[in-house]
Amino acid sequence: MSGNSGTKGGRGRLGSVLSGLAVAVGCVLFLGGFVVGALLYRPYSVPSDSMTPTLAVGSKILAQRIDGDEVRRGDVVVFNDPLWSNSPMVKRVVAVGGDTVACCGADGRLTVNGTSVEEPYLRSGAGGRTVASGEEFSVTVPVGNLFLLGDDRHTSLDSRSHLDEAGQGTVPRSMVVARVDSVIWPAKGLLERPTGFAGLPGGISEPGPVRPLLLAIAAGAVLVLGGAAYGSVADFFTKRRTAPAGTAGPKSEKVGT
Repeated sequence: MSGNSGTKGGRGRLGSVLSGLAVAVGCVLFLGGFVVGALLYRPYSVPSDSMTPTLAVGSKILAQRIDGDEVRRGDVVVFNDPLWSNSPMVKRVVAVGGDTVACCGADGRLTVNGTSVEEPYLRSGAGGRTVASGEEFSVTVPVGNLFLLGDDRHTSLDSRSHLDEAGQGTVPRSMVVARVDSVIWPAKGLLERPTGFAGLPGGISEPGPVRPLLLAIAAGAVLVLGGAAYGSVADFFTKRRTAPAGTAGPKSEKVGT
């Protein structure tokens, strides 16, 4: 009886089992990550330069599908308001229902309920001074609505452009369809939550699960490729171990003299 426990092709039975398991787990992680990601996220293209320098025009972003009630101050959101545009728009939420948002304070900053808000994402203006808005305003946001501004306060057409309309330029929370979590092209990774709003009631939102999903997809790809490659690698080394050390060639007869 042979003591060889190897399987066909020279691969060990345990190695074959582990290889198959790696491929199976890899498929679950890889496909599962894509499926869950497709359910939770939707890709968008930034339509204008109103969110520069945070988001350049044409940037590809991943936005988490959320309900408008989940929006917090500082979030960059995708929304559809037919009074503003016929296509999705991307702006930053700076105030929510019940807030009084005004500009500008003595330091040139936006104030929310009298609290000065630091906005490091704003671009400096003439003389290197950063001003949250070139025009002054003061709005009390109706309950259930949001006040939205672009990060490029010099060119953005946002809530300030609709101050004379009903709601003073605010947008109902129900118009929000997604919250931007990541910039995928050009690759910038996760969009940071601005800490300037963290001290206000309700705080700031937490990032969605985009990073764990990307890690799951990457790990799944590695496991699938590694498990699939195991057989070829094992066969290669097995053949090297079992190949003859060398061949002596045909023996020549000794010719007598």
